[in-house]
Amino acid sequence: MQAAVHKSAALVVRGLRKSYGDVVAVDGLDLDVGAQECFGLLGPNGAGKTTTIEICEGLVDRDSGDVEMLGRTWEQDPKALRQRIGISLQETQLSDKLTVRETLALFRSFYEHPHDVSHVLAQVQLEEKANARISTLSGGQKQRLAVACALIGDPELLFLDEPTTGLDPQSRRQMWDVIDKFRASGHSIVLTTHYMDEAERLCDRIAIVDHGRVIARGTPRELIASLGAEQMIEFASEGTAAIDLGELRQLEGIIDARLDAGTYSLQAKELHRAVPALLAYLASRGAPLTELKTHSATLEDVFVSLTGRHLRDE
Repeated sequence: MQAAVHKSAALVVRGLRKSYGDVVAVDGLDLDVGAQECFGLLGPNGAGKTTTIEICEGLVDRDSGDVEMLGRTWEQDPKALRQRIGISLQETQLSDKLTVRETLALFRSFYEHPHDVSHVLAQVQLEEKANARISTLSGGQKQRLAVACALIGDPELLFLDEPTTGLDPQSRRQMWDVIDKFRASGHSIVLTTHYMDEAERLCDRIAIVDHGRVIARGTPRELIASLGAEQMIEFASEGTAAIDLGELRQLEGIIDARLDAGTYSLQAKELHRAVPALLAYLASRGAPLTELKTHSATLEDVFVSLTGRHLRDE
């Protein structure tokens, strides 16, 4: 049975499941992506993000569940959907012998109502490289060209799978500008990324996925607020044998504590009380500090709290 049509949503996923033999990649996953929204899908490697995206893009068959995009399904009208979505994969292989303009012209020929090549070149700031061969482009320029190939068909919904991985800071920010302008023009984006600052900067809402399920969703501000901690304290000590996580959690102003690769991370609600309490505790245990720093709670802290892993651990 197919899902009801959601006119106001760019993407609706209900009860999505996909297994590869005994391995369950996606386990009853639900998503909603609104019109004119940049929606982030975050999770560690193996969480089911890429499989979910590939099913939505029509590249992989699902075992069960419903996927509806722009009021249509792949079963109803696959040709129409391919004309209305854009896809930028983690790795895009382009012909080194073609120029940038020739590459975009080739992709343009696949669509019924495409953008002009010059328009898209300006969008991704590649006008000066229009006649350069692909083999001469830098990594950042190739990434922007891959996104340009996804934009050339004038899509209503754009899938970006880790579009800035491996880019230098300047190239990342150039890509962010491209994404911002696309969303500002009234279109929708589904973004996967391994950079928490990128997710906070670009996404209106985020879903965190682990073991094939959504374990948290909301705006970046809502997710950070869900921690219940305004600040994070990180410290290292030479006397780790004397430090007990349970005792740390009982300190004034501390909500939770964890140990990760030799560094203790504390969620603190009242920093002005937590830091003195921590210092007094360490002194009583004969555990001298080797490092101490604090920062406001971030999406990375939310992710670690929920999954026990850092997003880029793998």
